[in-house]
Amino acid sequence: MRIARVIGSAVSTVKDPTLVGHKLLLVAETDERNNVTGPAFVAIDVVGAGSGELVLVAEGSAARHSTTTSGQPVDAVIMGILDSLEVDGTVTFRKS
Repeated sequence: MRIARVIGSAVSTVKDPTLVGHKLLLVAETDERNNVTGPAFVAIDVVGAGSGELVLVAEGSAARHSTTTSGQPVDAVIMGILDSLEVDGTVTFRKS
């Protein structure tokens, strides 16, 4: 899994029928200190994440193992919303 920040959303009215009803969010990978480090990509949201939240993203075949995305053409899924991060005894992120 990767840590990412929700930076926006994507809307697609024409898509594979198995994806109808899924929320598509734009996320960017972050490091353990909450700095954006990677390019933006789209992930299916199965946990109700919102803009600005720090999330856990599963990719590849692991993205198709959630109850919601099983057997669907999904490459990235938001599996969790982070409440906090601690690195070497220091809290680097805490959800407000």
